[in-house]
Amino acid sequence: MSRHEYSHRFRVKPGEKAHLSQRDTSDTVGIKTKKEGRTLLARNVAELERLQHLLYADGRHALLIVLQGMDAGGKDGTIRHVMSSVNPQGCRVTSFKQPTPHELKHDFLWRVHQATPALGEIGVFNRSHYEDVLIVRVRDIVPKRVWSKRYAHINNFEKLLTDSGVHILKFFLHISKEEQKQRFLRRQNDPSRNWKLSPSDANERALWDAYMAAYEDALTKCSTDYAPWFVIPSDKKWFRNLAISQIIADKMASLDLRFPEPTFDVSTITFD
Repeated sequence: MSRHEYSHRFRVKPGEKAHLSQRDTSDTVGIKTKKEGRTLLARNVAELERLQHLLYADGRHALLIVLQGMDAGGKDGTIRHVMSSVNPQGCRVTSFKQPTPHELKHDFLWRVHQATPALGEIGVFNRSHYEDVLIVRVRDIVPKRVWSKRYAHINNFEKLLTDSGVHILKFFLHISKEEQKQRFLRRQNDPSRNWKLSPSDANERALWDAYMAAYEDALTKCSTDYAPWFVIPSDKKWFRNLAISQIIADKMASLDLRFPEPTFDVSTITFD
């Protein structure tokens, strides 16, 4: 597969149903070994370092990366491996937890808007505004008449960001239920990973089918030309990292990033 075809293969096309059950969670698009995948990832990571430097200097664009997925899907691992080379000065990671009492007094997008990246920056959302059409729906935290309107609110919000120079890439880390179980068991059996477990993990897992239905609706209704969703096969962590790094690098390379021209004649400066 050509490196530029990842986005086409995994993108949820606007107007079409996401069909999560028909998407292979262990797909590697013909890449046969972890070694090959890691070699390609290293190339992409180096390219992201170069492109981020340009993005920061150029100052005309921003990039927002949204990561969603079931527990143990690999959101933290994706950030650690894919964004390993970027300069922290130009990149901010925001993890959205349960809203605080103060946040609940505002509209559901209020806290999210404050975390969006400024021009020249990369923002990464570990979970996001999509929780407000996922867990609130599955757990019946707010009534359907409330959360069902939020798809349109989200699309309008993301259009506002796009019109302001923020390019949006949204990734659903698609793992199988069996793979999630194996990851939970590894955490349970490894003392150095016990801290990653929570009693709620088993409770949320019991609602797997309800979450899949909620995700499928969110991806179907909110994948747009300006803010696409990508369903990334994530049973194999190395391929997850490779695919996401490739899509990000391709997007940044398409922005015609360049160093700004000086506003004065730099040759006139003298240094003693």
